[in-house]
Amino acid sequence: MSHLSSPPKKHKGEHKGHSLPHGSERGSSSRDKDRSATVSSSVPMPAGGKGSHPSSTPQRVPNRLIHEKSPYLLQHAYNPVDWYPWGQEAFDKARKENKPIFLSVGYSTCHWCHMMEEESFQNEEIGRLLSEDFVSVKVDREERPDVDKVYMTFVQATSSGGGWPMNVWLTPNLQPFVGGTYFPPEDGLTRVGFRTVLLRIREQWKQNKNTLLENSQRVTTALLARSEISVGDRQLPPSAATVNNRCFQQLDEGYDEEYGGFAEAPKFPTPVILSFLFSYWLSHRLTQDGSRAQQMALHTLKMMANGGIRDHVGQGFHRYSTDRQWHVPHFEKMLYDQAQLAVAYSQAFQLSGDEFYSDVAKGILQYVARSLSHRSGGFYSAEDADSPPERGQRPKEGAYYVWTVKEVQQLLPEPVLGATEPLTSGQLLMKHYGLTEAGNISPSQDPKGELQGQNVLTVRYSLELTAARFGLDVEAVRTLLNSGLEKLFQARKHRPKPHLDSKMLAAWNGLMVSGYAVTGAVLGQDRLINYATNGAKFLKRHMFDVASGRLMRTCYTGPGGTVEHSNPPCWGFLEDYAFVVRGLLDLYEASQESAWLEWALRLQDTQDKLFWDSQGGGYFCSEAELGAGLPLRLKDDQDGAEPSANSVSAHNLLRLHGFTGHKDWMDKCVCLLTAFSERMRRVPVALPEMVRALSAQQQTLKQIVICGDRQAKDTKALVQCVHSVYIPNKVLILADGDPSSFLSRQLPFLSTLRRLEDQATAYVCENQACSVPITDPCELRKLLHP
Repeated sequence: MSHLSSPPKKHKGEHKGHSLPHGSERGSSSRDKDRSATVSSSVPMPAGGKGSHPSSTPQRVPNRLIHEKSPYLLQHAYNPVDWYPWGQEAFDKARKENKPIFLSVGYSTCHWCHMMEEESFQNEEIGRLLSEDFVSVKVDREERPDVDKVYMTFVQATSSGGGWPMNVWLTPNLQPFVGGTYFPPEDGLTRVGFRTVLLRIREQWKQNKNTLLENSQRVTTALLARSEISVGDRQLPPSAATVNNRCFQQLDEGYDEEYGGFAEAPKFPTPVILSFLFSYWLSHRLTQDGSRAQQMALHTLKMMANGGIRDHVGQGFHRYSTDRQWHVPHFEKMLYDQAQLAVAYSQAFQLSGDEFYSDVAKGILQYVARSLSHRSGGFYSAEDADSPPERGQRPKEGAYYVWTVKEVQQLLPEPVLGATEPLTSGQLLMKHYGLTEAGNISPSQDPKGELQGQNVLTVRYSLELTAARFGLDVEAVRTLLNSGLEKLFQARKHRPKPHLDSKMLAAWNGLMVSGYAVTGAVLGQDRLINYATNGAKFLKRHMFDVASGRLMRTCYTGPGGTVEHSNPPCWGFLEDYAFVVRGLLDLYEASQESAWLEWALRLQDTQDKLFWDSQGGGYFCSEAELGAGLPLRLKDDQDGAEPSANSVSAHNLLRLHGFTGHKDWMDKCVCLLTAFSERMRRVPVALPEMVRALSAQQQTLKQIVICGDRQAKDTKALVQCVHSVYIPNKVLILADGDPSSFLSRQLPFLSTLRRLEDQATAYVCENQACSVPITDPCELRKLLHP
């Protein structure tokens, strides 16, 4: 099964000047028929290339990556390549020896990164070329998103797309001149081999170096101009109503009526889009477009949850679907997907009241607790797509997750009593989940023939239809299927597991704190909120430098489950601060523990100092010092698989203003939204999360104040009432009556709000005016959701 990290296919609506934001994520597209390398260059390259050179057996001699902590870099520690980690030692060597830098960027659960490592970086001759004629640098894109973003911008601007592995050739001054994604080792009929590319670039560097340098400088200058995002002469952001409607129309044009989602294939779960549609519904719920937005989001979530992109046996979601039907996934599982999808399914439950959605959210969090959690409270990054079918065999994609009919029949042989025809538990499960003797994976999705006779579980019928087919009671079918899935789960434990990337990233941990906090609050489950609390404690204990007030980007699992750091530590980027602040604000609203709010304010202050652009507005992705030497300092302007850190920051600033009344944060929010005006006006579908923030800023946030004791039943009842209603543009504040408390000092008006007859009392405040006091949760619900 192949997944080429190359440009996604075009979508409906792209000819109108926009494309739906899903493609330039990790491992962008799926099983491309022509798996040619994506090559981009600022200069023409002469033809060349020789026949195949098989690699000899590599000697197990480590290179300098053996001293790194990154699981991805450690995967390359025994390549016959003189690899350097990103850093001054490599740059000095390139300048001293006047050699181009070969930069290769990937991540540890990337299928095509594994392929290129196996085919090219373990090849002795290619290793010799890389070591003698280039300074070869390996980067884990999850450790250094700044390096990844800068050179991905180059690759995408000078070719038809991007993805991972990303391979770029740089001058000794770090300016790019050639770039691409996956390269096969040798030339094919329609593709240039990696060895050929290396030989051509070596020749060009010797013969035409000045031309290369001039072209590289010209491309860099053009990229600088193209990537600039600033306020300019604009005074205010655009009209939220106009941008909202344009964003909705662009999504509506690209919507798949039958299967949900917003593309043909591959299909990515894009929670930022679903979140936008829910918000759009709320402000347009009496209109046809509002109903349409809700239907699009709920249908997409239902089709994803029933499809093979969801792991029906072990829960959680795979990275993306390789087909339009959400059937055959690319099997890796990413922490950030789980975090955001838990929130999306919780919101769907708030909107619809359908427990189908809350069950999916709980399943996601159950998977994370079991498989992606460190014992000290942190969360691991990802699980790989590839694993050996049997111990000692070569890894194959999806091997851990697929099933043959024979396996299921052997595991579930017991007869089902009361059926209208002879039936075993295995046959019932196979019918419901679409398993067939020949396998339910199309050969077109299995070009390597690795999955013949295998099946991906995908719900084919409703419980009612399956029950009717065999004359059974719906609840009996539900029980039988759940029991069958549990037996499959226990059997699967004996298979070799996929590789776990046990690196922990502050940004993704922040998203996961939100996932547990929001879901726990919506469902009223303290157990889930406790996971969020433990995650926040982990961040504060292991990923926060008290002296400087700065976050660290990464930490790693050491021997015996200890927590280790790289030396020197990898400091946080904008997304680390933005996502952790969001997590802490969500955790405060779920737990009413003001310590989390206080820490969020402190981190926001640090974020403003390190990343705010005082001239152009908005936040840079990286610190100026951290990215010294990089040709660009970027502001991320796309909400994709993960939301843009600027979009999340806009929401955070609004919420912090609601919690504190500090005008500076509202001013920053308006300035940020103004800086991104042109992008939102032109392609709002690229920034749905920021469009949501624009609406919230122009509609103003509700301050919902509960006066009461945090542990009292009547206080908890009012808090739970607030969490049960979908209100994206609000802050929830607990006023415990203590005038010296943190929130009372921030918001003096809280001291004027009183409990009614010594009962917990709620006030809904907007534009410096508060509602009448409310003590009855039902009355509060009516006020919040008229």
